[in-house]
Amino acid sequence: MIANLSGTWLGTYWQQANPTRFEVTFVQSGNTLSGNILDDNYLGEATLSGEVIGRKISFAKRYLIGSQYIINYIGTVSEDENFMQGKWRINTFNSGLWEAKRSNEDLMLELKNIVSQRLPLSLN
Repeated sequence: MIANLSGTWLGTYWQQANPTRFEVTFVQSGNTLSGNILDDNYLGEATLSGEVIGRKISFAKRYLIGSQYIINYIGTVSEDENFMQGKWRINTFNSGLWEAKRSNEDLMLELKNIVSQRLPLSLN
């Protein structure tokens, strides 16, 4: 069973104990991942490509401008598919932890569901 990771996630990675928030959008096709990441710092936007095998995730992150480094992320997805965590690594000297949780970005859909539950079935 492959985890379904498509959608928007909010995360944090730690570099030398300093946290950086990020937003990632995964596009999944089978067990192939692609997408975009936006870091909340000067590095800004990056693209990603990777894969999901069962509940194991791995992807490479490349910044669009600035850093030429490729950052490799590996991690595990929770059973409910709403949380993931793992390690990132640039090279032997530069690595750290990361985590992300699924974002309820589709607030309109959520609102429609709440409203439809409150409305009577017929308005006659």
